[in-house]
Amino acid sequence: MSRYLHTMLRTGNLDRSVKFYELLGLKELRRRDVPDGKYTLCFLGYASNPEQAEIELTYNYGVDKYEVGTGFGHLAVGVPDAAAVCEKVRAGGGKVTREAGPVKFGTTIIAFVEDPDGYKIELIQRDF
Repeated sequence: MSRYLHTMLRTGNLDRSVKFYELLGLKELRRRDVPDGKYTLCFLGYASNPEQAEIELTYNYGVDKYEVGTGFGHLAVGVPDAAAVCEKVRAGGGKVTREAGPVKFGTTIIAFVEDPDGYKIELIQRDF
């Protein structure tokens, strides 16, 4: 079974963006600061995964503005076996841009593939 998990957007001001999404009724579900990676992640939603997909806001230290086109990061899909999905994408003629393996500064197994238009999709290995 696979699930749509989140959409990642880059933000130049995390608190400003959180406040905006709260206006839409979303709630801050969790936040993770990664000083070694120089970024902070904030997940918002109406409910946590797996009930509903979330928005991941990413603040990269020292970056205060993005163009709309560069602000979009990726779509995320939970899968039981990221390596197997990479092989399936590759076998179907798709592009794997990051092989399955642990996320930098963490242990979660992730991979990245691109759709035919070049949009990145993160595969996050999850037990459902």
